[in-house]
Amino acid sequence: MSFRILGTGSALPKRVVTNDDLSGFLDTSDEWIFTRTGIKERRICTDETLDDLAMEASRRALDMAGVAAGDLELIVCSTTTGDHLVPAEACAIAEGLGANCAAFDVSGACAGFVLALDVADGFMARGRASRVLVVAAEQMSRILDWEDRATCVLFGDGAGAAVISADEGESPLAMSFSTTPDVVSLNVQGVSGTCPFRPADHAASTLTMDGRRVFRFGVGAICDAVKSLAGQAGVAVSDIDHFVFHQANERILSAAVKLLDVDDARVVRTLRSTGNISSACIPLALDSLVRSGELKHGELVALVGFGAGLDTGACLLRWEQ
Repeated sequence: MSFRILGTGSALPKRVVTNDDLSGFLDTSDEWIFTRTGIKERRICTDETLDDLAMEASRRALDMAGVAAGDLELIVCSTTTGDHLVPAEACAIAEGLGANCAAFDVSGACAGFVLALDVADGFMARGRASRVLVVAAEQMSRILDWEDRATCVLFGDGAGAAVISADEGESPLAMSFSTTPDVVSLNVQGVSGTCPFRPADHAASTLTMDGRRVFRFGVGAICDAVKSLAGQAGVAVSDIDHFVFHQANERILSAAVKLLDVDDARVVRTLRSTGNISSACIPLALDSLVRSGELKHGELVALVGFGAGLDTGACLLRWEQ
């Protein structure tokens, strides 16, 4: 069984936080941040909830697809920063849209959207769904240590979505998933709780990261995944028309582009204005590519996500208008 993407959508908070804004309370500057990350600004939730962003992105995807929420047979949401631990973010999306289908979350960190696509594909292959809404929604601002300039300058909030349909075509041409087990290098501790039988053994749930380790992993993950996709599909890397990589850091993207020896213009970038939105980066970047008209019928597009775990998820699609 194959699937086709019928529509995409994305949503960002209204509040723009620039590097200069951050320099007002951190020992940093626009130049320091931009030269090390490629980020100029990011969007941060203030009045909006993550539920709001997820539903807005979903509605835009449904509108483009021409699909009513009531016709959905499954909603899969990738998130690690939902508005609630229980129920799933996907359930809140279903309620907001007025859908009554099965709905659940997956947690794959920055590779989560591609993982969610594969989960949806599996439901279709077993004949359990033919119209699926796949969403990635992240409010990274709620898990950051805003006194740590090495991490808090990197991230933002947002959501992206895609409506996919079972299809008899050839797409996806290839999918690739792997884990290089490493829990420490990129980590957010769980909620401590107030159990009287076990005192809290860690501080607040804020993100910690070994930047050098993540950089090396990210570059290698992109290169290995792209080569794996090309090999599975029987095409050359140079035959791939567009690359939608996880938007972690400009230095990671630039290093991978150089090693792969691909045209830099084929690599989608949203990082400058959004920062790293974890699993929402890929669907948001894909939506920008679709709505700009740059992605044409019949072209090949590679999606590569990588992040905490350390997980990698990749997918090669032939785009059908």
